[in-house]
Amino acid sequence: MTPEPSADAPAHAIETVFRIESPRIIAGVARIVRDVGIAEELAQDALVAALEQWPREGVPGNPGAWLMATAKHRAIDLVRRRERYARKLVEMGRDLEASAPHGHVDEPADPDDIDDDLLRLVFTACHPVLSAEARIALTLRLLGGLTTVEIARAYLVPEATVAQRIVRAKRTLAAKAVAFEVPYGPEREARLGSVLEVIYLIFNEGYAATAGDDLLRPALCEDALRLARVLAELMPKEPEVHGLVALLEIQASRSAARTGPSGEPVLLKDQQRSRWNRLLIRRGFAALARAEAVSTGGGPGPYVLQAAIAACHAHAYTYEETDWARIATLYGLLAARTPSPVVELNRAVAVSMAEGPEAGLAIVDALVAEPALRGYYLLPSVRGDLLVRLGRVEEARGEFERAASLTRNESERGLLLGRAEECG
Repeated sequence: MTPEPSADAPAHAIETVFRIESPRIIAGVARIVRDVGIAEELAQDALVAALEQWPREGVPGNPGAWLMATAKHRAIDLVRRRERYARKLVEMGRDLEASAPHGHVDEPADPDDIDDDLLRLVFTACHPVLSAEARIALTLRLLGGLTTVEIARAYLVPEATVAQRIVRAKRTLAAKAVAFEVPYGPEREARLGSVLEVIYLIFNEGYAATAGDDLLRPALCEDALRLARVLAELMPKEPEVHGLVALLEIQASRSAARTGPSGEPVLLKDQQRSRWNRLLIRRGFAALARAEAVSTGGGPGPYVLQAAIAACHAHAYTYEETDWARIATLYGLLAARTPSPVVELNRAVAVSMAEGPEAGLAIVDALVAEPALRGYYLLPSVRGDLLVRLGRVEEARGEFERAASLTRNESERGLLLGRAEECG
């Protein structure tokens, strides 16, 4: 006898489908209505319809396709009611009507069309017309499937702030008449940079939290990795996309070794490399190889270079085996490609390991007056480390204390204060 489904089964199915399928559903509907905000509302309407029908009629065999078709049917009804969409309705109405549901729909839509729509949604959510904070919030909402509560918790900001960012982002996209499309040529290259930046920022917030008690927020790293992998599937000929995937895979491989039993940070030189995830490292190496295979000349981009640096660390089975000379060279190329005080600070660390702490300190001292690094806790932290290696421990103590006063992350602060005490 077949057991009766539990009352929670439909709700659980909807929650699961929302996490996995909502980006595709929103993307497919946005192609019809040309408005991300309305598309999200129609996707939510489809979920409400599922909550009403699935407990009564059962969960369909392909719940994602059911929701997609239901949302598209409502989008067609909306388009039909708007006179200004009349011409577009004539063009697409016949094909869309054929796929619109009038009951259960178990056949998925054309996956190629869905992927095209998803790519459009990626570029729309990460449009440079939005602020970085708005792009991150909207991307996590539309593409990550996170609620405003979850985004607010991840970034330690009020839920109302996140909700306001998302609402304003949707209004801005509509007011600026941002086209729901994938750009081409120079505009595509410029917009792709914004997309990659948003995914990288999401990962970095999970990898080294800006504030709060915890050093890591694994869920954000997982969201960023998933977005990067999806983007690589959608844009297989873009070396920088594969470069970003490689970078995130290799960085994520160290997560288990980056904190101790009580959640305290563990420095790179002290990490147990046996705890590094070799599967993620292999995936990173494969993505880096794909980036190199599709490269069309002109030298590697910033994400490919950063992935190559991460690969140098991953190739070394011990800290002492690290090829610091190559890392310093790669940082030099990165600094030439994308000049940045932060890149130069990282180059200083590599140079100090390859040529000695004096050489690294000379680079760091040249950055002390850099306005962009004022308030950046890693500058005094790096300087303190170099001073310790030079035997100037009293000066180092002051640098570590200053670094501790600048960070908003409690785990980092504890580590830095501990290093200051060691200097005493």
